[in-house]
Amino acid sequence: MRCCPQVHGVVHDTIDFVRSVLIDEMNAATDNPLVLSGRGEIISAGNFHGEYPAKACDFLAIAVHELASISERRIERLVNPALSELPAFLVKEGGLNSGFMIAHCTAASLVSENKVLCHPASVDSLTTSAGTEDHVSMGGFAARKALTVVENVEYVIAIELLAACQAIEFLRPLKTSAPLEEVIKTVRAVVGSWDEDRYMAPAIDAVRELLKEGKIWHAVRHHIDHYTHSQSIETRVFSPTMSFVGSGPPKLQRKRKNSLNQTTPAKQIRSAKKN
Repeated sequence: MRCCPQVHGVVHDTIDFVRSVLIDEMNAATDNPLVLSGRGEIISAGNFHGEYPAKACDFLAIAVHELASISERRIERLVNPALSELPAFLVKEGGLNSGFMIAHCTAASLVSENKVLCHPASVDSLTTSAGTEDHVSMGGFAARKALTVVENVEYVIAIELLAACQAIEFLRPLKTSAPLEEVIKTVRAVVGSWDEDRYMAPAIDAVRELLKEGKIWHAVRHHIDHYTHSQSIETRVFSPTMSFVGSGPPKLQRKRKNSLNQTTPAKQIRSAKKN
């Protein structure tokens, strides 16, 4: 739980990097030969080689997979009564109902599938075209694998959302944080809670659509914007290790600035020498 920022953070950075690579490639001249009409030249070039997008898609699959990997571990903590102290598999009458047991198996299966799909496609190459095309990027396969990994991750996170909302039901009338209450409200608008076993695929699909349409993000966005704004004000407690002017509470900042402006013996000596 405490390492989510590190795992999620590198995923966000990877997505930004991959986006920049793909945008550059889509706006580049990738044909062969290159016809430079202004210079009257035709150049045999290698811009058709898809190494950049291939490597980027492999990188994307590896990074995004981690979202599902850590999500599945959180699902385990929810459905395991020894860890959550909630009813086994988040359902009443556990001997009669399976609850989220099979849903967790589905999540674990998708995570394991992603581990195989994360093997880089771009490390492979076969010679074709009578030996002319002796090194290929495998970019098409890298892109298809990355898309499959992303889809699998969406399903795993949808399962976690359902499990988390169900877990909260057992703790009512207690409430969680305002942003999470908004998430629960959004999920419950399309999927009800579990009192007994039922076919879960439609519920998982419905929550996955909420994720794809950005409705979960929009449910919490105003809370996040408010939090981000409040953090723009320095709230850290002053520490002696903060030696830079401008660090620490305003009163201490002013005191340090005033002390720096005071004339010290060394300054007096230098001033006397100049005079």
